[in-house]
Amino acid sequence: MIKIGILGDIGSGKSFVAKNFGYPVFNADQEVSKLYKNDKKIFIKLKKKLSKYIYSFPIKKSEITKAILANKSNLNKIVKIVHLEVRKKMNIFLRKNKNRKIVILDVPLLLENKINSKKDILVFVESKSSDILKRLKKRNNLNKKLVRKFQKIQFSLSYKRKKSNFIIKNDFTKKTIRRAIRYILKEIKNERNSIRY
Repeated sequence: MIKIGILGDIGSGKSFVAKNFGYPVFNADQEVSKLYKNDKKIFIKLKKKLSKYIYSFPIKKSEITKAILANKSNLNKIVKIVHLEVRKKMNIFLRKNKNRKIVILDVPLLLENKINSKKDILVFVESKSSDILKRLKKRNNLNKKLVRKFQKIQFSLSYKRKKSNFIIKNDFTKKTIRRAIRYILKEIKNERNSIRY
């Protein structure tokens, strides 16, 4: 199984690119939303660490936002608790798809939390900052301070770009993305064939 990790800035269209590969996608953001909605254990752990902010189940996004904005260390506390569960969910996803040739990992803190392995293929999604701003403005209840907090705990974009095997210039059209994906898949196939012989 080949794992392809998608990297890029917040709002650069990582999930849009991931979906267009046509292979099973593990979307960490969706998993986190499910955990906040359904996982009582996560609620208990977060309530214990952040009792001032987290007090209702299912966990409200507004409570998480308040906790993150109130204190520098709160985001790290949340990430520590939540990413442990996300990793478990990802392992279940990988077991479930163990017979698939390729799977896509759409995980915002893939490198930061050492979720990827050395053999994984990394694809960096690059978008114009004007396009990113437009997209972020369309998101409901967007909080710029929150976005900046998340950016601070991530590796720099130049580091992620350097670490990547491929770069996709995202103009948010399916045609461009699919052409770039076809090229990447062809290159991966060629690479595998050359290793085999």
